[in-house]
Amino acid sequence: MSAQKKGGLGRGLEALFADVPVKVPDDDNTAVSAGSSDYKDSVQYIKTHDIMPNANQPRKSFNEEKIEELAVSISEHGIIQPIVVRKKEKGYEIVAGERRWRAAMKAGLGQVPCLIRELDDEQNMLIAIIENMQREDLNPIEEAEGLRQMTETFGMTQDQISKSVGKSRPYITNSMRLLKLPEYIQESISEGVISAGHGRALLSVTNDEEREKLWEKISEEGLSVREAEKEAGHSGKKKKKNPAERRKDPDTLRAEEDLKMILGTKVKIENKGKKGRIQIEYYSPEELNRLIDILKTLR
Repeated sequence: MSAQKKGGLGRGLEALFADVPVKVPDDDNTAVSAGSSDYKDSVQYIKTHDIMPNANQPRKSFNEEKIEELAVSISEHGIIQPIVVRKKEKGYEIVAGERRWRAAMKAGLGQVPCLIRELDDEQNMLIAIIENMQREDLNPIEEAEGLRQMTETFGMTQDQISKSVGKSRPYITNSMRLLKLPEYIQESISEGVISAGHGRALLSVTNDEEREKLWEKISEEGLSVREAEKEAGHSGKKKKKNPAERRKDPDTLRAEEDLKMILGTKVKIENKGKKGRIQIEYYSPEELNRLIDILKTLR
């Protein structure tokens, strides 16, 4: 994607979401039909069944209880904020506001207020990701998948992603690291059985069997993140540390931890008098390229 596109989306979502108080009229015949071309920037009423969900919606799970509550509110007060859609060959596709649309369907509304925008597939997907992240509507795994899409599909750097979604680079790095976990652990994070913090603790356990045992212990005993990190630290450490590791001073250990947070991988600092070296670990060619991209931004 060109730099021009990225810059436009980085400005935020103000141009997409206007707080225009509207209430659905009683007469369904006032809705814009799927074949209408008269929309511009005004709020238009579109028939509910002419609208379809966004195929690239990063959010995969919706809380049915909350949608039911929203449906009750919509029945009473109408939809306060229009749904953002784009024109398709048949009907309209949601860009932002799928939860409102689902609630409107439950409330039995024949039409909903919409803002119609002209967006290509890339803009549509990217805006859907950013919108959900800014509203904190995604679970940690959905969020990580969205961030990965921004990196792999759109070729965005971590700095560009950081500006677009308002998250720090270490946050983005640590979020995407969750996708390295086995699927069963990712599912438990998505379902809220364990937290993203627990997931990051499990990432430090390299033995599959030990990781699964610790995951079971976290899930069944309700370990805190700190307790999980402590358990993960003991995992696989039956061998004695070498003398150099035992002699590390607190400043060196703190520097290793800071670099680990920034780079999202294990970092070792070895001091040899006034000299030394920094070792950065990676586990795949993709991981190496990610680390190179981060280091390039530091120039």
